Amino acid sequence: MGYSSEEVYGKVQEVLEAALGVDDDEVAPGATLVGDLGAESIDFLDIVFKLEESFGIEIPRSELFPEDILTSAEFVSDGRVTPAGVVQLKERMPFADLSKFETNPLVQDFGNLLTVNDLCRFIESKV
Repeated sequence: MGYSSEEVYGKVQEVLEAALGVDDDEVAPGATLVGDLGAESIDFLDIVFKLEESFGIEIPRSELFPEDILTSAEFVSDGRVTPAGVVQLKERMPFADLSKFETNPLVQDFGNLLTVNDLCRFIESKV
């Protein structure tokens, strides 16, 4: 069963409101999960669980939050993701726009990248 983009957005919005205790008007398409909505890493587990439940799908955590890349000595140097690491992230996360991150790939900024829209695109690729 497929979902329209509107349905996906509506469900993602509900999940984020429930998981983060934010209002629906705060959950705008361009809002970042961390910077704008105040998500912390512990919240992401809850978000993934609720999304799985809501859409009846399984979400491998590494697809949405590539911590293995961000903590790998192979792909990170001096707190920055290396060009090879950026390539890995792009392959893993085709739903996210990494062009801005690429210009200054600080690991600590990575969490601020994901937007509500990215999350919707990710779900659409799964359902």
